[in-house]
Amino acid sequence: QVQLVESGGGLVQAGGSLRLSCAASRSLFSIGAMGWYRQAPGKQRELVAHIFSGATTNYADSVKGRFTISRDNAKNTVYLQMNNLKPEDTAVYYCSARSGLTSYWGQGTQVTVSS
Repeated sequence: QVQLVESGGGLVQAGGSLRLSCAASRSLFSIGAMGWYRQAPGKQRELVAHIFSGATTNYADSVKGRFTISRDNAKNTVYLQMNNLKPEDTAVYYCSARSGLTSYWGQGTQVTVSS
């Protein structure tokens, strides 16, 4: 079992930055992969970025060059640094952890980007 708690969402103007945090209830070394997803109103949840146990990362094309996912193993925390935010980035952002065949989700944090 893994509990995930996100924080850092909020309202920001276009071009601004936010950093999301996801604190896990157990060591990241015991978790295979962690990621950030987002869901905008009326749309399906989509992958934003993944980070794997070896620190390999991958990103959705829409955020490449603007978002950076990272992990602090000592704090059991994964971050999503979001720069040059656009109105289309507005969504609820969810942290996800995958351990074996099981996926865990946080409660989500709202990010709103005004034009």
